[in-house]
Amino acid sequence: MRNRKLSGAHFFIKSTTKCGRKRMSGTGKRKEKNGTENGVRKRGLEQNRCVNQKRCGSCRYLSLTYEQQLAKKEEYVRKSLEKGLVKRVMPVIGMDDPYHYRNKVTAVFARDRKGNPVSGVYEGGTHHVLPVEECLIEDALADKIIGTIRGMLKSFKIWIYDEDTRRGLLRYVLVRRGFTTGQVMVVLVTASPVFPSKKNFVQALLREHPEITTVVQNINPRTDSLILGDRQQVLYGKGYIEDVLCGCTFRISPSSFYQINPVQTEKLYGKAIELAALTGKEKVIDAYCGIGTIGLIAASRPEGRKAGSVLSIELNPDAVRDAITNAKRNGIDNVRFFRADAGEFMEKMAAQGARADVLFMDPPRSGSTEAFMRSAAKLGPDRIVYISCNPETLGRDLKVFRKLGYQAGEVWPVDMFPWTESCEAVCLLTREPVMRAGKR
Repeated sequence: MRNRKLSGAHFFIKSTTKCGRKRMSGTGKRKEKNGTENGVRKRGLEQNRCVNQKRCGSCRYLSLTYEQQLAKKEEYVRKSLEKGLVKRVMPVIGMDDPYHYRNKVTAVFARDRKGNPVSGVYEGGTHHVLPVEECLIEDALADKIIGTIRGMLKSFKIWIYDEDTRRGLLRYVLVRRGFTTGQVMVVLVTASPVFPSKKNFVQALLREHPEITTVVQNINPRTDSLILGDRQQVLYGKGYIEDVLCGCTFRISPSSFYQINPVQTEKLYGKAIELAALTGKEKVIDAYCGIGTIGLIAASRPEGRKAGSVLSIELNPDAVRDAITNAKRNGIDNVRFFRADAGEFMEKMAAQGARADVLFMDPPRSGSTEAFMRSAAKLGPDRIVYISCNPETLGRDLKVFRKLGYQAGEVWPVDMFPWTESCEAVCLLTREPVMRAGKR
């Protein structure tokens, strides 16, 4: 696999999916009284067999039923938030089929003691490659493609890169798959731009996997731990894939940030849009916008439930280019994109007397910064929708927002990474009445 006793029963809850279309969390199979499907419960106890579980260290909850791990995650979120900081923590929004959900799979390549090529992940806390042929949480087709590439290396005399000697060619293989479109991207990360017989190699790979949409060579000669380098060349196809999320089509390049679990992302973003309570008049800011996902979704909802205008801010230039392309691809003209540090940009906006009605923020695991939050408060939004991938930093940031006059309501945990300890959450912050009275 990749890198307390609780009282009471835990329930799957009715979740907003498809960004506004509601359905029950279920597939029509018979359920236990607590809402957990028999198939998922049984598999969690009997069939979650992974020979690498202890050494990989990613899926620490494989010995639990899915119901049990959701309960643990809810408790984790609750304990990460100071008592009285939020109105309440809601039950975790779970996944109907919590397997093979990762649409992005990265494999590092090495050689075993006999010199045979192996691929997998770094063993926890080391740079020793742990061979992985299949994984319960990774896209199954991606694992097969990686296995095919591993089997082709000897016949094409492609040397695997050695970190100690800094010799060899192939370092990593990254596979991304569009959940809705089925499009497949293969990225071959090499230490050098010189790739002998690359045309024949790609043709042989396509014969085995005609479903591959594009193949890209990424050149990474660095000695650090970053997987992708700054240069790349397209070997086959367009060099990107597309996927559909909440009704919008998004272009995904090799380095684009795109949520790895699209099924749960629709639930997460759907809840975020619901909490924003858009009416078609609001001026919205999408900070940390990446390739523009949530801002574009908010701008493209049906009349009366969408943003009036969206200003999206992102520091990564590649992501901004993809975001602009995504807006054009979807015919959305009420969104503007700016390449900038979000906190600094909003500080300048506030100094110029600008105001916002709603702010979406989706910071990294390290959370936001006090400077960003102060800048956000100066813009005076009535509602801040905070999407968090780390409940601990969420708790820290909510304390800062409280000092700035914003109170958190309900927190909705979303299980984006089944079988791991991670849990995301979304919550709505509103300005306290005394602050609203002073709004211009």
